[in-house]
Amino acid sequence: MPVKIEIKKKEKHTRARLGELTTPHGVVETPIFMPVGTQATVKTMTPEEVKQTGGRLILSNTYHLYLRPGHDLIKEAGGLHQFMNWDGPILTDSGGFQVFSLGPLRTITEDGVEFRSHIDGSKHFFTPEKVMEIEQALGADIAMAFDECAPYPCDKEYAVAALERTTRWAERCKKAHTRKDQALFGIVQGGVFTDLRERSARELIALDFPGYGIGGLSVGEPKELMYEVLDNLMPIMPEDKPRYLMGVGSPDCLIEGVVRGIDMFDCVLPTRIARNGTVFTRNGKLTVRNAEYARDFSPMDKHCNCYACQNYSRAYIRHLIKADEILGIRLTTIHNLHFLQDLMENIRQAIREDRLLAYREEFLKVFNAG
Repeated sequence: MPVKIEIKKKEKHTRARLGELTTPHGVVETPIFMPVGTQATVKTMTPEEVKQTGGRLILSNTYHLYLRPGHDLIKEAGGLHQFMNWDGPILTDSGGFQVFSLGPLRTITEDGVEFRSHIDGSKHFFTPEKVMEIEQALGADIAMAFDECAPYPCDKEYAVAALERTTRWAERCKKAHTRKDQALFGIVQGGVFTDLRERSARELIALDFPGYGIGGLSVGEPKELMYEVLDNLMPIMPEDKPRYLMGVGSPDCLIEGVVRGIDMFDCVLPTRIARNGTVFTRNGKLTVRNAEYARDFSPMDKHCNCYACQNYSRAYIRHLIKADEILGIRLTTIHNLHFLQDLMENIRQAIREDRLLAYREEFLKVFNAG
């Protein structure tokens, strides 16, 4: 298989796993947080800067890259790695979440989804086969199957229909996917219904994908409900396949996900809040653009050794953001990505030492108090 996980250690007191994920573009340690490079770039960052924050595996978006510049152009450029000058592993999502988020701009049929571009209103049609064509042209190490992401809240009847269509589309994706140097992951759906999650997982496991995403969570449901779904789902998931919780990236959810056995995460959260002038710190979130920091010459986080915190003050970064200088959001982005990568390394070390629950308590006590 082009992508596989080797579990190096299981934490004694939780379901947490320490592993190595092997891909055609390198080996990365898990659990891992993947920065999101939606349009073949992690916003405001060069690939070298992403690496300096600790980023090793990034995610790009099939829907957005299909609309512009087009998968044919990226294929002509030599694939996504060559196009964006990233030599590490890449995962492409299927665009399913983006398409289904379009609401009245899309129509679902058994064959696929007709939708209008959010850019110019032009009509397009995604089928599982079309999505496989796009993802294989992009050439990421990991491609995600095309699924139907049920919204929250939704009734059980809708969740069942979405689950069944997701399984049928997964079968079609697997049949259409022929690229040998790319792994195709299935996506478990089922909403917040634990019995449906188990059904979805068992149906996809029977198709024997090399890895599994868990979709349709972190879409508005209470965090406790997400944790309940994971608690019931994880014992069913194969021990020898990577488990990817899609769209989750807040520090508390990363820790709780790892405790429950998740290996991979992604989220736009750290880069999105950075562009709004908010950063993670050891003492919770800090909105550095606020007036109270106008004369605060301390770093954003005194515990952080990222480039931004080692060289610039809250007052200076606030000035840059208020003045609409790009450097301001570059510095907050550098910090947020470094913060989450540092958190993941601390989590991995806690797993090595069988002290993840103690680390969770220590971290969240300070973070939530802030």
